[in-house]
Amino acid sequence: MIKVQNVEKNFGELTVLSGVNFEVSDGEIFGLLGPSGSGKTTLINILTNQIEADGGSAHVQATSFETGLMLDEDGLYPRLSCLENLDIFARIYGIPLSGSMEALKNVGLEDAAKKSVTSLSKGMRQRLALARAILHSPKILFLDEPTSALDPATAEGMHELIQGLREKGSTIFLTTHNMDEAVKLCDRVALLHKGQIVEHGPPREICDRHGSHRTVPDLGAVFMNMTGVGLS
Repeated sequence: MIKVQNVEKNFGELTVLSGVNFEVSDGEIFGLLGPSGSGKTTLINILTNQIEADGGSAHVQATSFETGLMLDEDGLYPRLSCLENLDIFARIYGIPLSGSMEALKNVGLEDAAKKSVTSLSKGMRQRLALARAILHSPKILFLDEPTSALDPATAEGMHELIQGLREKGSTIFLTTHNMDEAVKLCDRVALLHKGQIVEHGPPREICDRHGSHRTVPDLGAVFMNMTGVGLS
C-alpha cells in the first residue's frame, strides 16, 4: 500500500531525510517512531503530497478520496460546530450526512455535536479531527501522533477505534513517540533518527533486542543504545 525508496529531503543546507526505505502492507498498522526533529512530520507530508521529496520515490496506493488524514494542524473550522465541520466533508465525499453523527459517536463526541470547535479542549479537537479522517471509511489512514493530547482512558478508547478500523480493512500509518503505544497497536515499526531509519521490525522484537520494557523512557534508551542520543 505504501512504498518508500531512497527518499531524500533537504531544506536549504539542512538534510532532513536521507536514504529512507520501507514498505507498508495492505491491512497493516505501521508505526513511525522518533524524537522531535527526526523527520517524521516531513516524511508524512511527503506521503500525503503536501511537499515533494528531493530524491527517491514515495508511492501510496490510494487516491486522495481514499485517504484519511489526521495531522498536527487539525484544520478545523473554529466557529462551526463539531457536526457542521463533519457535514462539510460529508458533502465533499458525497456520503450521507448521517455519517457525520456516526463518526462523532465513534470517537465519543456525540454529546458535543452542537458545540463550536472554539469551546473544545485540545483532546476533544483531536478526536474531532480523527472523526473527520475516518468519515469516509478511507483505504489508507495517516495519523500524526493521534493520542498525544489525550488522557489514558481516552487514549485507550482511541486505540480500540484504530484497531477496529484496521479490522474493517483500513491500512494505517501512524507516528508516535510512545513505544508502549506502538507495541499495543503496530504490526511493524520503523525508528527514525536524524532523517534515517536506524531500526525496523515488529515492536516487541525491537524491545527485546535492546532490553526495553516498552515504556516511554525505554524508547529513549533504545535510541541511546543504537545512536548514542536519547529520545527527546
